[in-house]
Amino acid sequence: MMEKMYNAKKWFGLLAALILVLFCAVATAEGKITVTGSGEVRVSADTAVISLGVSARDPEVLTAQQKANEAVAAIRKALMKSGVREEDINTEFINIYATYDYKEGQEQLTAYNATSTLAIRVTDMESVGTLIDAAFAAGANTLNGISFSASDTSEAEAEAMKAAVENAKKKADILAEAAGLKIAGIELVSEGGVYSYQNDVGNVYSRATGMDVGAKEESGGTVVQSAKLIVSATVSMTFLTE
Repeated sequence: MMEKMYNAKKWFGLLAALILVLFCAVATAEGKITVTGSGEVRVSADTAVISLGVSARDPEVLTAQQKANEAVAAIRKALMKSGVREEDINTEFINIYATYDYKEGQEQLTAYNATSTLAIRVTDMESVGTLIDAAFAAGANTLNGISFSASDTSEAEAEAMKAAVENAKKKADILAEAAGLKIAGIELVSEGGVYSYQNDVGNVYSRATGMDVGAKEESGGTVVQSAKLIVSATVSMTFLTE
């Protein structure tokens, strides 16, 4: 009886060892390479948001606020006269703060600064520079920047994902060749994400002089070079090798 149990354990051990050997052989024969691919597509912006406004200063807080409010009202009027819809002009930021000076070791209130910033949405990209000029002519004295976007990037996203897959395939081919292997198939494809961002901020300058916006010297107006948007995608792919 004991001998039979010993023989059974012996054969069970041999069978387990054989299964392990076969599993290792299959794992070796079916090697894998995992790579990450990326792709980019550039698209033209069709929407711009201009951030500009006014900063006013006065010893009296209410007077400083009134100056800013009057300037913003004039800017709104000038923008609408230039063709911007009222619903595309929104208040972005309002702030009033005191400034102090130190004399003989004591803090003294000197004035109040009132700032008000507007966000202007523009879909006519050729008019961005003209609208900035109109705003500054109406009393604006601060320009915080311009952001660009595209209303529809679905086609660009699809192209970016295709480019990311092709990039991953090329990487896998290079790695397989270097290791003396061949790509036998694809086991897994995983999307890493798709997003868009500006390639560069728009260049804002005076046509004639190259001066910053708000310069009073005669010029042909403000030129805005809209930024190209980059739509980027990444994928992770696992390839089977032989």
